[in-house]
Amino acid sequence: MQHWQAVRKCASQPLWYNYVVQQAYLPGGSILEQTENNTGIAACTLVIPAYNEEERIQILLSDITGSGTTYLFICDGNDKTAEIIRDFGNANPDMRINCLEYPGRLGKGKAIREGLEKAATPFAGYMDADGSTSLNEMNSLLNGLMVADGVIGSRYVPGSMVTTRQGIFRRLESRTFNLLIRLLFGLPYYDTQCGAKIFKNEPLQTVLPGITSTGFEFDVELIWRMRQSGFVVTELPIIWQNRGDSRVKGQDAFSMLVNLVKLRFGRDRT
Repeated sequence: MQHWQAVRKCASQPLWYNYVVQQAYLPGGSILEQTENNTGIAACTLVIPAYNEEERIQILLSDITGSGTTYLFICDGNDKTAEIIRDFGNANPDMRINCLEYPGRLGKGKAIREGLEKAATPFAGYMDADGSTSLNEMNSLLNGLMVADGVIGSRYVPGSMVTTRQGIFRRLESRTFNLLIRLLFGLPYYDTQCGAKIFKNEPLQTVLPGITSTGFEFDVELIWRMRQSGFVVTELPIIWQNRGDSRVKGQDAFSMLVNLVKLRFGRDRT
């Protein structure tokens, strides 16, 4: 399956990406495996914001293996998500699973930032708690760090595969938002909001202190700040499936746009 996945992606990608993805299937292993083998410690921290995800978190937990990754869950809801994660971690002590609980809602951006600031591994990133992007896909993105400082997963570039699509209205809303973001910030990416992103930790920690966004607009500001600082961020295809119950509602989308306009043309303008 993994080999087929690599071939599928490489078929429509530039030669440098063909090289990067194939590293996961060479005797030396992926960049994740090589780093862990060389250092003996976790190579990557994956931050997973988990607000009231008790009904969906098991999908992701069942995908976790004892790889060279630390999984840092940020729980700021009022259901049993944190309890489920703790029980899973206790039942699987060989896996690096940490769960931080907060008494009130942080917002997606602040939750991710809380986790990223605690990352002490060479690589750090984040993903959605609903399992819409698999951990295999996150590992594929990680290999892109051989030639970039940051990699974002995309559902809208050649080679991507969306096995279960969102509704037509949600897709139209997403494409309209992306067009506005490309115009506002001059970003060349087709999918800034996909919850699958990975970075080299050193440049990531350089830009985090300057980020002000705490909501769903966090993704855009992070990528923008990375590029402003001269770091290379690339967009690679992923396999993705809609898990339903999107946390982004109509009011959230409007709030995101307002906050991003303020960011671009307000006191944060550079």
